[in-house]
Amino acid sequence: MAEPVLEARGLTKVYTMGEVEVRALAGVDFFLYPAELVVLLGASGSGKSTLLNVLGGLDTPTTGRVTYRDHVLSEADEGELTRYRREHVGFVFQFYNLVPSLTARENVQLVTDIAEDPMRAEDALALVGLGDRVDHFPAQLSGGEQQRVAIARAIAKRPDVLLCDEPTGALDCATGQLVLSVLAKVNEELGTTTAVITHNVPIAAMADRVVVLSNGLVKSDTRNEARRRPEDISW
Repeated sequence: MAEPVLEARGLTKVYTMGEVEVRALAGVDFFLYPAELVVLLGASGSGKSTLLNVLGGLDTPTTGRVTYRDHVLSEADEGELTRYRREHVGFVFQFYNLVPSLTARENVQLVTDIAEDPMRAEDALALVGLGDRVDHFPAQLSGGEQQRVAIARAIAKRPDVLLCDEPTGALDCATGQLVLSVLAKVNEELGTTTAVITHNVPIAAMADRVVVLSNGLVKSDTRNEARRRPEDISW
């Protein structure tokens, strides 16, 4: 077994809201290995997004240890976390967060202009099937196309890790399948370690491994015997 790209041990995260403490993570152990695609399942409030935010350096744990290769993220300061996010992690969220006044190419260039060894924006857009839409503005694109621009922007800096939080949550079933096919293609062709949060159980069939969270804990961690393509999944 290869060494994990990301490793979390004993993660807890407690949010204080007035006099109330909310425990989002309650002692999570989690690993991401090179080039695998992991789907994280769980009900709303199970801790999925909090875990992804901690792994991506967007949040810090209350207790526990997070390492990216030989870097201890749980001991990093904000400057170190910013460099980690910029150099090693791509994010895809439910909402596309595109700049309305910029074309698809220009939205992707927001990342390529600050990355050390980026793809050309045109190449990233071609990889997600938008080679003919590079000069279109977000308002001229469908929801699925906008999400694919967001994926192109995330992968254009050639991240080691791609973290996706409900990337199909705002899309209809057919468009969601197309977006998932793009994520699977990125994982397979670029070897990008990918984690996808969803509450849609059928999506688990496309994963190398399925992790189920419940009440801030890992309930199960199962390797798929036969990973399936999104277009072959029954919805």
